[in-house]
Amino acid sequence: MAFDGITIANLTKDFSDYLTGGRIYKIAQTESDELFITVKLSYEAIDKYGIKQMKLVLSADASLPLVYLSDESKQSPMTAPNFCMLLRKHIQNGRITSITQPGGLERIIRFEIEHLDEMGDLRHKVLLIEIMGKYSNIIFTDEDNMIIDSIKHIPASVSSVREVLPGREYFIPSQDKANPLTTTADEFSSCVLSKGMPLFKAIYSSYTGLSPIIAQEICYRAGLDSDKSAIALDTDESIKIYRAFDNVMNLVKEGSFSPVIIYESGAPKEYSSIPLTLYENGGNDLEIAPQSTISELIVNYYSEKNVYTRIRQKSVDLRKIVQTALERNVRKYDLQLKQLKDSEKKDKYKTYGELLTVYGYGAEPGAEKITVNDYNTGKDVTITIDPTISISQNAKKYYDKYTKLKRTEEALTEQMKEVSEAIEQLESIQNALDIAKEEADLAQIRQELHQSGYIKSAGTGKNGRKEKITSKPIHYRSSDGFDIYVGKNNIQNDELTFKVANGGDWWFHAKKIPGSHVVLLTKGQEVPDRAFEEAAALAAYYSKGKMQEKVEIDYLKRKDVKKPNGSKPGFVVYYTNYSMAIAPDISSLTLIDE
Repeated sequence: MAFDGITIANLTKDFSDYLTGGRIYKIAQTESDELFITVKLSYEAIDKYGIKQMKLVLSADASLPLVYLSDESKQSPMTAPNFCMLLRKHIQNGRITSITQPGGLERIIRFEIEHLDEMGDLRHKVLLIEIMGKYSNIIFTDEDNMIIDSIKHIPASVSSVREVLPGREYFIPSQDKANPLTTTADEFSSCVLSKGMPLFKAIYSSYTGLSPIIAQEICYRAGLDSDKSAIALDTDESIKIYRAFDNVMNLVKEGSFSPVIIYESGAPKEYSSIPLTLYENGGNDLEIAPQSTISELIVNYYSEKNVYTRIRQKSVDLRKIVQTALERNVRKYDLQLKQLKDSEKKDKYKTYGELLTVYGYGAEPGAEKITVNDYNTGKDVTITIDPTISISQNAKKYYDKYTKLKRTEEALTEQMKEVSEAIEQLESIQNALDIAKEEADLAQIRQELHQSGYIKSAGTGKNGRKEKITSKPIHYRSSDGFDIYVGKNNIQNDELTFKVANGGDWWFHAKKIPGSHVVLLTKGQEVPDRAFEEAAALAAYYSKGKMQEKVEIDYLKRKDVKKPNGSKPGFVVYYTNYSMAIAPDISSLTLIDE
């Protein structure tokens, strides 16, 4: 999700609260389009927040422009670029007098700075960052709005709309959109409700700084279908949508921000500076995570998004290998199932052989069929015979068919067991790939694929050495303080079940669904019902059934879980267990970082 005007408003409020009155201590240009500014806070801010200085990050990266407060440092280049040297000359040691967002919800933050020039006279300068996708820029102007310099120069040959060059006047590029913070009901009606397009699109295309997701949130709060045509709304619906719009804008005007990240299946999906109520009933795979500040949100969202994207990219080859092998085994199993069904005729052929042996003497010479009474059922049976050979030879022919199909059935039963186990293993590996969050997790999955013969190499590190695997099971703590562990893949499942857990601990797994082994460590204590339910919820959440409303979970003492000799990683058997149906909701559990 790109920065929208509401996110910028949240940032502007936080920056104003923390940095107004602060002095610019250091300026570094850490990238060609990024500034790293250290600000020593004012005495009032130090007393209020207990922090002496903060680092302001301004990035005009075309692919991912960002603005946030950070507590981390970043390496500066040995030689400072010209733009950085210019800023140091003019505003280093300057005081930030105000931080504003011009034009309502424009994606611009304006830092006004006062400083003393070479003659000791007080001067005012303005540093602006424009968050506009590939057109993002950091611009430095004087108090008369004339551009002194910018981190990116935009000549007329690049943009006919606005030049960004030293000596040119700075102005905000017009988007022909209204200010959402000052609109009235009548203006909203003429701007939005006269358009023959989906309602949410009519909202965000009419006003500056509104993203599609915020427009959908407004529709949701109004109880209206976001895809309904704006021009088709009746009077009651028009009132509802304006009220919802006005309520959201009031949150912005009052500075009532509540930054949240929306996770889908553990991956960051969306973020917002206001609550996104449209996700509150989105299912078990969605999680709403409140953040303490908008800067924390930005750091967490984009760092996690980057990790998740990188892991997904690195797992593409493994996913393709697993999917191909799974499809091949499913086709093989279907073919074997059909062949097994054909082998069901064996008993009929055995009966024909027996009946011909007993009653075949009654066949007329040259006959191609004979009807006899089946003494097993008491019914007449018509048997096809070959008139060119004797009755005993016909009986032998049927016996041979029976013997062949019996051998086929025995072989197929064994083969189908192997193929079924392979399918079960591959489906569990798919589940493990969905859970994987680190490269070490992928390394362990690669190791299993190598051991099972699906890939030639398990992976090597630097200098050709075997890759060291540091992946560990996921550790949770129940509401009652019990430790619960979740295996991320089949190798971890085996280690967790047979090395970590003791015989008296409890073991959980989704019934007949690929999923993780979950163990609840008792430490010899009596386990309350709530801990059982939370462990079962984890088994449901880390299974292929996590999208279901409820998942049936088997659970039993670990000592009753057995691993057959020679079985595949993660494969176990058990013959007695308890079961419960549970929702895959793990919100009551605490994740323990290790």
